[in-house]
Amino acid sequence: MAIGPDFFKDVYDVVRLVPFGRVTSYGAIAAYLGAKSGARMVGYAMNAAHAELPYVPAHRVVNRNGMLSGKHHFGSPDAMQILLEKEGIKVENDQVLDFEKVFWDPNLHLSL
Repeated sequence: MAIGPDFFKDVYDVVRLVPFGRVTSYGAIAAYLGAKSGARMVGYAMNAAHAELPYVPAHRVVNRNGMLSGKHHFGSPDAMQILLEKEGIKVENDQVLDFEKVFWDPNLHLSL
């Protein structure tokens, strides 16, 4: 699979599978979808996800270092952190704490 006309839909399908209380990264999603260098496109998909139905938990997607790099695309500067903290994920200075522990890799947990 690669970046094609259904790429955003494919991204949304993967993000909907990220378990409550876990996070993944733009790059992990891109790699799972066969577009290893497509992390930026996953970011674009997350930016456009707010109107998608069913709901896409875009707050569970962070950068490869666990930073809330997409936080400015939420309703307020703290919205992404608040959503993550409601799921038990600790965030400090826009960084997911214990990132390795809460990281969910679709390449390990899903099959195409």
